[in-house]
Amino acid sequence: MPVPAHRAAFGARVRELRTERGWSQEGFAHRAELDRTYVSGIERGTRNPTLDIIYRLAQALGVPAADLLTR
Repeated sequence: MPVPAHRAAFGARVRELRTERGWSQEGFAHRAELDRTYVSGIERGTRNPTLDIIYRLAQALGVPAADLLTR
């Protein structure tokens, strides 16, 4: 089953912000209090995160949640 474009774009944005900070998936997952495999799924677009998780990711990255949904 193909990855929906909106999930792929969201995951790419999370990965972009994470790598800009020089963080590994494991380090980022720890900051966001999530499992590394879950973060990997988000970045690949195979996971569909809830609003609570989106806010947790944004907080860990130090950006408004809206920044994860734009571009």
